[in-house]
Amino acid sequence: MFKKILIANRGEIAVRIIRACNDLNIESVAIYSRADRDSMHVKMADETHEISEDPIKGYLDPDRIIEVAKLSGAEAIHPGYGFLSENALFAKKVAEAGLVWIGPNSEVIAKMGDKNAAREIMQRHGIPVVPGTEPLNKESMESIKRHARRIGYPVILKASSGGGGRGIRVVQKEEELEDSFNACKREAMAFFKNDDVFMEKYIQNPKHIEFQILADNYGNVIHLMERDCSIQRRHQKLVEIAPSPTMSEDLRRRMGAVAVAAAKATGYSNAGTVEFLVDDYNNFYFMEMNTRIQVEHGVTEEITGLDLIGRQIRIASGEILDMNQNDVLCQGFAIEVRINAEDVKNDFVPSPGKITSYYPALGPFVRVDSCIYKDYTIPPYYDSMVAKLIVRATSYDLAVNKMKRALGEFTVRGIKTTIPFLINICKDRDFRKGNFDTSYLEKKMGELMPKDIEEPADIAAVIAAAIAARAGL
Repeated sequence: MFKKILIANRGEIAVRIIRACNDLNIESVAIYSRADRDSMHVKMADETHEISEDPIKGYLDPDRIIEVAKLSGAEAIHPGYGFLSENALFAKKVAEAGLVWIGPNSEVIAKMGDKNAAREIMQRHGIPVVPGTEPLNKESMESIKRHARRIGYPVILKASSGGGGRGIRVVQKEEELEDSFNACKREAMAFFKNDDVFMEKYIQNPKHIEFQILADNYGNVIHLMERDCSIQRRHQKLVEIAPSPTMSEDLRRRMGAVAVAAAKATGYSNAGTVEFLVDDYNNFYFMEMNTRIQVEHGVTEEITGLDLIGRQIRIASGEILDMNQNDVLCQGFAIEVRINAEDVKNDFVPSPGKITSYYPALGPFVRVDSCIYKDYTIPPYYDSMVAKLIVRATSYDLAVNKMKRALGEFTVRGIKTTIPFLINICKDRDFRKGNFDTSYLEKKMGELMPKDIEEPADIAAVIAAAIAARAGL
């Protein structure tokens, strides 16, 4: 087992990895930018290193991160999610420096990071994919239009190196194709430094279902059930549920077997996620494979009782997977909502600033993964997610009730958050029945938008006042 691990990330996921290190009696090394010097992950780590005055550049500098890792005596690097977590060159450099990359090897990251290469591998191994094309950049617009006619509108354009909802355009008719293609190329180059774009058939209103994979370095692969990630805004997930409340056991068995086959086809090791689109007739299609830990891994941990970050570390250290598929048991339902620092009434614009009061939800089977605290100032440079609220219950209906209650208790003041919007989702009849797909928010936005956002009761202040009053008796 490792003695010291460097965490090449920040925020909530860095805090989560530090906790896993503590559980395994491993020293943690945090890196941070000048803007993050007061961050929770810096306060919690055993050792810290400022990596850059610039808010972003240090987290994206492989050579500097490796230099700090070697200076600190760390034996391994955990990339978390985002930043360089799916950067094959970084993973390769980590290995070449004599350090251990906590994740799949660089060759697998490179293959799965190229959406077209991933499609080709899956097709070769008999795994269903959405009808589509190779990269279109070298083809004329007339040729691209012919591909779209052959596939049939609507089509979706995707950046070959894309992820996180970036570099995606849905095209409903031919008149939109050229402008959408050029816009997709520009966004792909801006975010991924690669403007290759391919085209797929756009599956109307599918469910977005992903299977969590665990694989060791010796060819053993299992899945840990599925997550329904259909509730999204602009291709960004807001709510995740495990297992899917509407999936049949037969479909779960078939999709799980395909997810394991997909991982084996790539020679995968460590934790990863195989993502599918599922249509109204339960036809499912491989979409992509994420070669990192996912934001929503917590709901899988809650229903399986497994520490996925701990498992990542143990697998990377050389441990064999000590369980098989029959050992994976599902315990009820878990729901995660992402609490973002955003102004819901102003088109979800980010809302950084100082947190003047903070009281996270509590109670049985309620979990908060967060990186904020009272008097912390959220910097304006990073993703707007400030907390993940996760609940578990014996049934989906009870889990929704518990989430609604927990969101009602959750207090964050000084900034605007998405909590009122998330409460309205929990109240919605279709959500409670499991009647949703990737078009849910698009159709429901007007109904779910809070009419008048009231400041939640400051529970911390109420408790303090009650204690003071009792002491005065």
